[in-house]
Amino acid sequence: MTDPTNDETIEQNDEDFANLLESYESESNDDICVGDKISGEILSIGMDTVFVSTGTKIDGAVEKDELLNENKELTYQKGDIIDLYVISVTEHEIKLSKALSGVGSANQLQDAYQASMPVEGKVKEVCKGGFIIELLQHKAFCHISQMDLQFIENPEEYVGNTYRFQIVKYEKGGRSISVSRRQLLSQELEEAQQEYFQKNPPESVVEGTITRLMPFGAFVGLFKGVEGMVHVSEISWSRVEDIHTVLNEGEKVKVKILSVADGKKKGQYKIALSMKQVDGDPWNLELPVKVGDRLKGTIKKCMNFGAFVEIASGIEGLVHISEMSYVKRILKPEDVVKVGEQVDVVIKSIDLENKKIALSMKDVEGDPWIDVNDKFSVGQIIEGTIERKEKFGLFVSLAHGITGLLPMSIIKKHPQPSRIERLNLGDTIKVQVKEINIEDRRISLEPGDEDVEKGWEKFSNNSDSSNSDFGDQLKKLKLKFS
Repeated sequence: MTDPTNDETIEQNDEDFANLLESYESESNDDICVGDKISGEILSIGMDTVFVSTGTKIDGAVEKDELLNENKELTYQKGDIIDLYVISVTEHEIKLSKALSGVGSANQLQDAYQASMPVEGKVKEVCKGGFIIELLQHKAFCHISQMDLQFIENPEEYVGNTYRFQIVKYEKGGRSISVSRRQLLSQELEEAQQEYFQKNPPESVVEGTITRLMPFGAFVGLFKGVEGMVHVSEISWSRVEDIHTVLNEGEKVKVKILSVADGKKKGQYKIALSMKQVDGDPWNLELPVKVGDRLKGTIKKCMNFGAFVEIASGIEGLVHISEMSYVKRILKPEDVVKVGEQVDVVIKSIDLENKKIALSMKDVEGDPWIDVNDKFSVGQIIEGTIERKEKFGLFVSLAHGITGLLPMSIIKKHPQPSRIERLNLGDTIKVQVKEINIEDRRISLEPGDEDVEKGWEKFSNNSDSSNSDFGDQLKKLKLKFS
């Protein structure tokens, strides 16, 4: 009598064996063919060989030297995914490579052409329009435009070198073969660029080299074939008038990637960069200055209403035209300052929210009118200097920043008016203080030499009239300069 339990056990074992067999067969390398491209994980890195998962029961092996970069360095590590081609398959071994190489038949070249598999070739000689390439002991032609990504000025430099090529035309049983190295370089470059931007997304800070300077900004090389632009407004928090004064071609700089967009052509990118944002906005940091500070600054730009002065790295303030001088009326900033000049300023106010700082140049030396009553008094005779001559009178400098008016109506009543009228700018003259008006910042004068005491009485009876004339002239002067 058959034991049903034993039958069930046998049936279960048969099913398990079938599953194992199916699993084993699914992992066999029967489906792997020469020329296949696989993406596999690096399992281990030996002294001379790198082992890669092939998705079958047999791991693939590639020579370590094939994976070294231009600096003879291995940039791959365990766990990385790598794309390789199958160049040999046996029962116990799968050989992988970045390209088909060595000695081969025309059929292998045809298989490589159909599988889009790279083939290693040696540049034998330069010919009309390009190069003769030796592929697996077969001759092929590479057009000069397909040898490199850049324009080739000296084709002879390529002769004798071995490169990987893509077969782009295979005809007449292998008697007519055309290859391209440019296609592989473009593909590798695109992959490298994608990897670069994956590692360095927007907001990353990277290092680059200035390749070109233009009035509107600087082009910076970030990676092979990848170039971004720093707009002139993103070079510095300070105002940049001439880009050549702050940057040089070939200079290494740190930049922040602001944005990355696809260009007009495949593999091209529009990359916006910033140099000034690498260290952050100085206005967001603790300001190194405060209201009332007196310091030196550099004139960065002159406008009709005033001059912008840099008082710290990336921080500018405005000296309004009315804050430039107590001594004279300023019509335009260029009359007293020029771009690049260093000036002394006093901080009047700071507006952090709007990033504005009000500065004063005239407050550095102080207001000369503050203590004018201590320096001058009515009736005092002073020696001054002719500063300016007008039809209505002479402006006489009494002290730095203090100017008085000697009206022409008073001069005419002088015993020797022509002697005063003949005075030139810069000449000295003795005057007497007739009136001081601090509120309007006016001092009226009259001749103060020895002739005053001798002959002033002759026309002192007309003082009311002269005062009236003098008042009229002062009113005209006030209107002219208001």
